[in-house]
This record gives sequence, C-alpha cells and structure tokens, in this order.
Amino acid sequence: MKIGFIGLGNVGGKLAGSLLRNGLELTVHDISEDAARPLLDGGARWAASPAEMARASDMVITCLPSPAICSQVMEGADGVLAGLSDGMIWAEMSTTDEAEMKRLGAKVAALGAAPMDCPVSGGCHRAATGNIAIFAGGERDVFERALPVLTTMGRRILHTGPLGSASVLKVVTNYLATANLASLAEALVTSKMAGMDLGTAYEAIRISSGNSFVHETESQVILNGSRDINFTMDLVKKDLSLFQAVADRAEVPLELSPLLLKIFQDAEDRYGARAWSPNVIKRLEEACGVDILAAGFPAEMTDDEPEEPGYEVRREQA
Repeated sequence: MKIGFIGLGNVGGKLAGSLLRNGLELTVHDISEDAARPLLDGGARWAASPAEMARASDMVITCLPSPAICSQVMEGADGVLAGLSDGMIWAEMSTTDEAEMKRLGAKVAALGAAPMDCPVSGGCHRAATGNIAIFAGGERDVFERALPVLTTMGRRILHTGPLGSASVLKVVTNYLATANLASLAEALVTSKMAGMDLGTAYEAIRISSGNSFVHETESQVILNGSRDINFTMDLVKKDLSLFQAVADRAEVPLELSPLLLKIFQDAEDRYGARAWSPNVIKRLEEACGVDILAAGFPAEMTDDEPEEPGYEVRREQA
C-alpha cells in the first residue's frame, strides 16, 4: 500500500518515520520542506501539494495541529480532497473535533474514499519507537484494510466504533492526562513545602495507588527542570476545549473541566502559548517561593520498550 503523509511535526514526523523504517512506500508533504528532510534522505518522496500527494497514494494520513488547519489542508484548492478517488482511505491522526471529523468524512465518502479518525496516545517518545497506542474510528472493513499500516506505526490498536468515536475517546483520555498533570503539580509542591525529599516523594507516588503514566513520565522531566514533553500550553487548551465541547453537546454539567481550562489559560498568559505544558507547576512554585527539582531525573522522556509488531486490542466480553 502506498502511503501519503502530511503534517511532519513532533508526532507526525515520528509516525511517518516508523512507516519508512519498516519499508512502506511513502510520499510526504508539509508546510516546511525542511521538516521532511530526514524522511526524504531516508527514501520518502516529496509532493508539492496535498492533492499531488493524495494522487500518489492508496492511503492518505493527516496529522495536523488543529481542526481548522486540517480543514484548510483537506478543502483547499489543491487540497487532499482534490486528489482523492474511489477506494482510497483517509486517516486523520490529529486530535480533532468529532463533528468536524464527520463533516469532512462525508466529503471524503462522497468521492468514493473511506474516512477514519485515528488519533494516537502515549507521547512523542512512543511515537518515535512505533509503540504508541492508536484509536481507530470508522467502518470495520476499512479498519481491517488499514490495520497493517496502523500496526506499523503503533503497538496497541483499538477499533473504537463508527467515525468520530476515536476523536471523542482521544479527548477524553487527554482530559484525564491533563487533570493528572495539574494534580501532580499540586502534590509535588505540597510535598516540598511539607519538608519531603522530592526524589522520595516521586518513588512514593510511583509505588502507590496514586501512580499513573503521567507521573512516571512527566513528573520526571518536571523534577529534572527541563519540563520538555514536546507538548505545549496551547495544545493542552485546544484538547480541553474539545473535551468541553463533547460534554456540552451531551449536556453534561462538568465542574472540573472549566477549572482546568482556567488554570491552563492562566499558565499560558504567564509563560506563553508555546511553553511546555508541565510548566503549569510554575504557578505554584512562584506562589510558594520554591523550585521543584531533584537530582537523577532525565531531561526528556524516552521509551525503554523495544519496538515490537503492533496488534489489535479487543475488549473481552463477559
């Protein structure tokens, strides 16, 4: 299967790298040709436009910063829709809006192609090694056609149901991760102010019922001081807003979500939209006059699991 990939940023470039590393025929496009250079040097082909890329592909993958940018790339005069044809697959791997996914999916289907939403979860470090998780929404037969490609980019692949379902579950899981990050900031600062050794506090949380994926990854770069997780304040706000929109459409009167949006809006106002999201802890560091740092923690997250073939995750029925 010939793959076209557009959007070679922090996540997209790594997902495309997994495709190329595992021998798939790859054509790429990005707003910056420099972003594609490592892939081109590795054997990928360059397309001058999204439409040209689509015409050279059996499956088109988009991985872009926002729903608005995805719409521009899909619907522009020389966009992906202009290059789609009968039997092709379009997989949107961005964190996007369910309603927008369905709107664009209808346009893709009208051309005879098949739409899927396939957002990823697990962090850039796992995207780099092909060990990231992928949610996939769309028709079952389309999912099965796309599965060999998805298992090349990710370790655990979950078919979530119809188109749009993966986008809903993606923002649900990102919401949970953000809530965990905010609570860890409070926990670490409180531990410091209560006189606890921060290295010991990290281990106490890690071996306890309070442990989480976010703690085992993001708390480490917080304590190192780099706060580098390749994810920025503006992206957290986007994801929180998407989750809030899902809840609003479902008429769920959320209480914690609006507070998280307020916290991260304040952090963005103080430290900038492109500040790493764990810098949300600086609000409490400044309020308490402390630095949350400890020796022996890494500056960036790495995946210590070897790359392995991906597989479909199936929920066991009772």
